[in-house]
Amino acid sequence: MVRSRLAAMVSERRAIERALHDGVQQDLIAVSVRLQLVRRLIETNLEEAIATLGEIDHEVRKALTDLQTLANEIYPSLLDAQGLPDALRAASSAAGVRAKVEAEGLGRHPAEVEAALYFFCRAALECVAAGADADAVATVRVTEDANTLQLAVAHDGSGLEAVDPTGLKRGWIEALGGVLSVESEAGLATRLIVTVPVG
Repeated sequence: MVRSRLAAMVSERRAIERALHDGVQQDLIAVSVRLQLVRRLIETNLEEAIATLGEIDHEVRKALTDLQTLANEIYPSLLDAQGLPDALRAASSAAGVRAKVEAEGLGRHPAEVEAALYFFCRAALECVAAGADADAVATVRVTEDANTLQLAVAHDGSGLEAVDPTGLKRGWIEALGGVLSVESEAGLATRLIVTVPVG
């Protein structure tokens, strides 16, 4: 169990390294090369140099956007700043699926608990988005009592019924003493449920 969790963590870190190397790093190298071009153009063709600077500005803005996206993949700042409900709403928007988030009156919890539930939910919503109709709506419900925090993602279309729970940050959930379960019946919504002790 511990070995599989470590393997998952290594895989995630490798994915981050690839995203940095193949994305942001390459964008910044391209900007550096183009800046060298501008230095030469300033002496020979000022109009083209100015146009190239405009293009570089666009490339830098894209790199900044990609870097912010990557930072949110690692840990979303919104989760720290505003808590789980707002972070989950943002996650549903980023996943490309309409989702109704029900998390009224939810208190704050340790960062590792909120992060585990956030990343679980985001992975589930991405599964919904990959297999859902354009007009599909998922429901995300977070409830708590004195001892547990529970998050359920439900969707009555395709996208969740064939999900492999091991791909949904299961190691994170189990490390917190939590349980991940799948409820599915023919003709009814499929629900992925995480319950984590917090008492």
